[in-house]
Amino acid sequence: MRRGLYLHIPFCKQKCKYCDFASFAGQEQTINAYLEALSREAALCEKADYHTLYVGGGTPSLLTEMQIEQLCQIISKHFGSIVSFEESTFEANPESLTASKAELLHALGFNRLSMGLQSFNDAELKTIGRVHTARQFLTAYETARKSSFTNLNVDLIAGLPGQTEVSFKESLQTLAALEPEHLSVYGLQIEEGTVFFKQGIECDEDLMRTLLEQAHDFLTQAGYHHYEISNFAKPGKEAKHNLNYWQNGEYLGLGCAAASYQGGERRQNTPDLAAYITCMQTGKTPVVFSEKLEGKAHVGETLLLGLRQLDGVEITPEEQFLFGKEIDKNIQAGLLTKADKKVKLTREGLFLANEVFRCFVAPFEEL
Repeated sequence: MRRGLYLHIPFCKQKCKYCDFASFAGQEQTINAYLEALSREAALCEKADYHTLYVGGGTPSLLTEMQIEQLCQIISKHFGSIVSFEESTFEANPESLTASKAELLHALGFNRLSMGLQSFNDAELKTIGRVHTARQFLTAYETARKSSFTNLNVDLIAGLPGQTEVSFKESLQTLAALEPEHLSVYGLQIEEGTVFFKQGIECDEDLMRTLLEQAHDFLTQAGYHHYEISNFAKPGKEAKHNLNYWQNGEYLGLGCAAASYQGGERRQNTPDLAAYITCMQTGKTPVVFSEKLEGKAHVGETLLLGLRQLDGVEITPEEQFLFGKEIDKNIQAGLLTKADKKVKLTREGLFLANEVFRCFVAPFEEL
């Protein structure tokens, strides 16, 4: 059984206007107490073999070099050295990834960096609340390469306010010319509680679809494998940690708002930073939600997650028995296609995936 380990670092220099993750700006004075809380939570976990490691946020690269070393000591003490993981990813933003931090991360054993860019257009970056420029990203990217990182992911967002087909294409072309091993291209989502939501910003769904189709066509022609709805990789550089999620594998999440899936049970820690630290200091559980999906609900979730992979999934007899009608309905609608026992999203289904996925989530519709 494959397992992933995730540690959440919820600190940022500034909160992006689209972000609904558990992240907090101006809380650097809390980082040391948070790392101590992470250490306490890690000590409570049952020992197991973890194959992939992902340090996400927030902005993990906001940590000082001393704090990065402390974080790695926590991981090594409880889960094994960083080099023992098949894939170990550390998220970094351009404004806080210095040459010394990049060199330290590589020396500590991380073999993959995930870098937040979102756009190569400085006006768009300013609109969404990013605190770096395109030039700063290029400097950080070069820094990562000089530090011997040979597996880099870069994030882009399609559908930003003020974005056009021309500006998005320029971002795509400029980024592809750098030849990162992996790209994540997300459509903008306006979630409740974000600055954009409060400002009444709305997505241009038609433009966003056009841009995502543009990304698919351009990046596949450039040699990238479009292997998951939002993810593209050079051959063999697919994200192993995320593949485990989509294959409904087990994972352990540590930290504020972190989610875990073990023994069929899904649980999530409190998203409240202060409450998380207090729980760990007082010996209380930080878990605020848990559920165990069984029967048809569990099978449906496995199918839903698997269908995020564009190469498709082989339908088991149980899945066919429980969801054969739903699968046929989506095939007739042109959203799924079937060859032998394997089912996958069509090009149309790729952009209407949520409509497909609803069929596999309770309450189930009687067909």
